[in-house]
Amino acid sequence: MTGARAAGAAEAVDTTEAAARHLPLVLRNRRFAAVWGAQVLTQAAGRMFQVGAVWWLIGYAAGPDRGLASGAFLAVSTLPAVALAPLVAALIARRPHRTVLAAAAAVAGLVALGTACWTYTATPPMAVMYGAALLLAGCQAVFDPCLTTSVPELVQDADIEAATGFELATQSLAGLAGGLLGPLVVDGAGLPGIVAGCAGAYLLAAALVGATRFPGTPAAPGTPAAPGVDGPATADVPSPAARRPLRRILAGLPFIRRVLLCFAAANVFTTAVFVVMPLYTRTVLHADGSTVAALEAALGAGTLVGSFTGGRLPGSPTAVGAGCLGLMAAALGLPGLAVGQAPAVGAMAVAGWCVGVIGVRFVALFQRLVPAEDRPGFFAVMQALLGATFPVSSLAFGLLGDHLPARTLCLVQAVGVLPVAAALWWTGRREPAPATTPATSTDTTATATATATATATAQPNGAVR
Repeated sequence: MTGARAAGAAEAVDTTEAAARHLPLVLRNRRFAAVWGAQVLTQAAGRMFQVGAVWWLIGYAAGPDRGLASGAFLAVSTLPAVALAPLVAALIARRPHRTVLAAAAAVAGLVALGTACWTYTATPPMAVMYGAALLLAGCQAVFDPCLTTSVPELVQDADIEAATGFELATQSLAGLAGGLLGPLVVDGAGLPGIVAGCAGAYLLAAALVGATRFPGTPAAPGTPAAPGVDGPATADVPSPAARRPLRRILAGLPFIRRVLLCFAAANVFTTAVFVVMPLYTRTVLHADGSTVAALEAALGAGTLVGSFTGGRLPGSPTAVGAGCLGLMAAALGLPGLAVGQAPAVGAMAVAGWCVGVIGVRFVALFQRLVPAEDRPGFFAVMQALLGATFPVSSLAFGLLGDHLPARTLCLVQAVGVLPVAAALWWTGRREPAPATTPATSTDTTATATATATATATAQPNGAVR
């Protein structure tokens, strides 16, 4: 009898565990759920602050120099992700991840809280807002990669892929929500309201991380992953002796080198949308923050759709990429030819879809063509190269926005992208890419990169992550 009861109890436990495995990861892993909640809060707050502050500059504060002021603000917001990358990598490698995450969120919260107190007492100088943007972007540049590195500490080996996909998908959704709320909060509660909301989100994120116990990293950096485990970078990082200098990596990949140069050139014109669209809303549509929010939402939603449908399109990556760049040029130029909120929203949705498709197809291609031992260095350089174009684009189009109509800027974007589309098409004809299988939903890095490029903080906190 006792044996039967024990067997029944064991069977019940097995049944309960099997049922639990079918639940979403955030419902069966409290540690990961808490850190995931902190990620949602920090990324939504960062994006809300950036988009809201740009709308505040253009709509209320900057006067005739609104183009340069907003462009410089976005440029400042992207610098830390590019400039601090080596320091951030060293910090994450040497310090406990929970400490780094909690400290980054807490510092961001204190910066936002101090700025909020200032804005409630008086309108702060522009330098204060630029300084706050720089500090908040620096904290986010520490928080995001540290969170990705921390995933193996928070979940079991079997859940690493699900956790990584969850985390990467959340980037885009949080950025989309922040971009949607930013202009609306500025119109409704002014600059003090948006900065105070960001402060609360950052401090709550710090509290969530601080209250979470990190059990420890399952494997030291450089330790190979267990067979069958598709782990993050910590399980697939080659030893320093195996890494090659960037010049040697790219010297053996001439096709990829030309493709990267094409996308860097395209980014100069495509990422200008974050400056051009608020200017267009204010000076052409004469609309309020709800229109900016609608444009942000259309761009982000289009990117998400493109990220999940890009792998199903037929054709080689260069043919698909060139076609998408041509379609993006048409979409970016449409608001310059047809004035109205509906054409602008439709154009942003199409442009976002093109970004999502291009990101999935080409990052998946790079994952297959670049040797495994060179991938960490290659993708770091790719992210830095694409991210470095955002400050240039923001400053250039912001300055042009003070001297040219916003409709003309839309056409300049379109004209700038077209030669890049032709160059990418010619690159594919001259040296076709090796045969690859279409990207699938398991290419989480590709999806994340495409999404980050479009919802940039670049999300503007770097063009890619």
